Amino acid sequence: MPQPKLRMTKLPEPRTLGILAGGGPLPAQVARAAQAAGRKVFLVGFEGFADKAQLAPFSHEMIRLGAAGSILSALRREGVQDLVLIGPVRRPSMLDLRPDGEGMKIVGRIGRAAFSGDDGLLAAVVRVLGEEGFRILGAHEILSEAVGPKGLLTKIGPDAQAQADIDRAIAVTKALGAVDVGQGCVVQMGVVLAVEAIEGTDAMLARAKGLARPGVGGVLVKLVKPGQDRRADLPTIGPDTIIGCVDAGLRGLAFEAGGTLFTDRDAMIKAADHAGLFVIGVDPK
Repeated sequence: MPQPKLRMTKLPEPRTLGILAGGGPLPAQVARAAQAAGRKVFLVGFEGFADKAQLAPFSHEMIRLGAAGSILSALRREGVQDLVLIGPVRRPSMLDLRPDGEGMKIVGRIGRAAFSGDDGLLAAVVRVLGEEGFRILGAHEILSEAVGPKGLLTKIGPDAQAQADIDRAIAVTKALGAVDVGQGCVVQMGVVLAVEAIEGTDAMLARAKGLARPGVGGVLVKLVKPGQDRRADLPTIGPDTIIGCVDAGLRGLAFEAGGTLFTDRDAMIKAADHAGLFVIGVDPK
């Protein structure tokens, strides 16, 4: 009897990943991880924010933030289906943004969220991009190894005073996040030295340096905002954060486990151990 012919099922091609890239090393890290998983990647680097040298090894285009028409055209030309938004971008004024025609339409669709906190704005941007036909992913879904785990990561852990400061900072940071202000706070011996707003973590740490009181150093806490869409603007820490903590005279930092991205885990922990700082992942709940 003739043998039946085997039918080969063609596996679907991996979906093309687009990366809307702000500053820092994470956009390139996401691109490398996606390529290692067999994905085609295309990056749109925002002019004035993205690091051209970091994006150079990948298919990319540098585009002005307000040129929404050019951004959408480039993504569609490259067959992008999934999108990741990653890397810090300083919120521009409408004068600096100079939106093109498509950008003006998107601003209209975003509505009042354009004038709300960062989380409200980003949630609206994610919604509009979804309406344009893209599936929005979180960087943590591509770069799972960069997500900070729960527990102590350094040789030194927090003592009783540092733990009390962590608890106080968690309460303050959750309150800040609930009104969409910031993701971080510095507390020293129960006193709130600084809270993070639009200036970002590095600037907050620099400000805290001049406010420190005599006695043991304080702590930095970074958390996801309550109810935040985790597909955009997750808290990010790395070696530069440790440098900022050391310069501010802090004793360590605590981050939200499962919701914080590391730019370079090994270098960060090495720097913390060298400086005698603790780094610990916490569950704010």
